[in-house]
Amino acid sequence: MKILVCGGAGFIGSAFIKNYLKNNPTHEIENLDILTIGSNLNNLKEVESNPNYEFLKDDIKNQEIIEQITKDVDVVVNFAAESHVDRSIANPRPFIETNVLGTFSILEAIKKHEKKFIHVSTDEIYGDAKGKGSFDENSQINPSNPYAATKAAADHLVASYYRTYGINCITTRCTNNFGPNQFPEKLIPKTIIRSIKGLKVPLYGDGQQIRSWIYVYDHVQAIESLISKGNSGQVYNITAYEEITNKSIVEKILKILEKPNELIEFVGDRPGHDKRYSIDSSKIENEVGWKPAFSFDSALENTVQWYLDNQDWWEPLVDEVTLHPQPWTLNWK
Repeated sequence: MKILVCGGAGFIGSAFIKNYLKNNPTHEIENLDILTIGSNLNNLKEVESNPNYEFLKDDIKNQEIIEQITKDVDVVVNFAAESHVDRSIANPRPFIETNVLGTFSILEAIKKHEKKFIHVSTDEIYGDAKGKGSFDENSQINPSNPYAATKAAADHLVASYYRTYGINCITTRCTNNFGPNQFPEKLIPKTIIRSIKGLKVPLYGDGQQIRSWIYVYDHVQAIESLISKGNSGQVYNITAYEEITNKSIVEKILKILEKPNELIEFVGDRPGHDKRYSIDSSKIENEVGWKPAFSFDSALENTVQWYLDNQDWWEPLVDEVTLHPQPWTLNWK
């Protein structure tokens, strides 16, 4: 089998490539990535000499190259996306271009060459999970920020191509990921890095926002399972059911690093900030047989240790933008 991975130099995409090649040493992967912020070829050092792996620098919006590559693969898995909510608040345009128009470009190639497509989305498209319930795959889509809105638009595009053209596709909606190689602007790596440096750790509002978390290697294993076992036209939620407040996560990291809770600094809340995300993944568990293998606490300890051991990876990525407590106040080009 040959797979085209779009956005494979990013955090989740690179984890998928490494995990997949380890599990399927005779299969081939072509990685297409434009290498914008968040993408890093250093994430793939361990596979760059693998004869079954090839990297191509290009844009998923490049219709000609996407159609050319798709012709010669069996499956396309799309991780390529602008994914940071704060950046989408500061400047939504790149999110519209990559998340919507990029997905459209891939869909056109899938339709033309009749390949299988795994569209990687997010639980944020459901919006705020008020109360104690959890969203399932049939829940209403109600995005709260430009990032989530563009991912929701892409989800609708995929569904429309299945209904109208009969393409072979699956959409995944996963909870918050964490693990090695995550870009420093996200909550967990930002907290680890600032704590290591003895800097204040900013928390939006009162820090009581609840997110459901999953170790990245559980997420990518779920996607691998769906390639062979998932049903076309279906949406699958993916979660490890680890709901925890942002404040609690920061406190756990500070405890692991033996740093005082006094490093926590509460800052102005993010515009349109959802209070809680929560999804149910019974569908993938029952239909595919996937279940998470890692506990939150053990995976968090592994992640903290990875950042301690790999300062040469993250130090060049740390600047005012990636670590700023309120990035939407900055002007990005």
